[in-house]
Amino acid sequence: MRQLGAALLFFLLPLTLMAVEDVAGVVNGTVKKVDSTTKTIVVRTADGVEHTFHFVGRTAVHGVHKTGEASKDALHGVEEGTEVAVHYTTKGTEKTAEEVDNIGKDGLKATEGTVTRMGSGGKTIVVKTADGSEETYHFASRAASTAGKSIAKGTEKSAKVTVYYTEEAGHKVAHFFKKT
Repeated sequence: MRQLGAALLFFLLPLTLMAVEDVAGVVNGTVKKVDSTTKTIVVRTADGVEHTFHFVGRTAVHGVHKTGEASKDALHGVEEGTEVAVHYTTKGTEKTAEEVDNIGKDGLKATEGTVTRMGSGGKTIVVKTADGSEETYHFASRAASTAGKSIAKGTEKSAKVTVYYTEEAGHKVAHFFKKT
């Protein structure tokens, strides 16, 4: 029985390590190339680095205002030249787009301001705008994971940010933000 348990552990351990291999990140840049045949997009960041991302059935796209066939295609209407934030996972050398947010002029709504506080549990952020009003944003799940990493590094209060959001069920939902 012990030998069977040891053998089972020996074979299952590599599978567990492969699951740990998934890494999440966000890349902000401009779509350079769209390939519907391979279901990939190439995004060039401001520093000139190009990243290739694969689209899969679960890839969510926000801020693209396409209707009809363009919204049903494999890449959900993402076009070359669009400024995007790509939330992705990595397995080995392959990057899979989990969420693509159009943060260009025709994309998600945007607000600039200063972070005044983060909500308990990291689910909300309050931003004071230039006119002095405070806006509360609920984080989409992927935005919440990056918010904790980016803002909570000692500057959670007074960080200047641009929040890209949608309005859903009476709430402002932040999909992406960047420090300005």
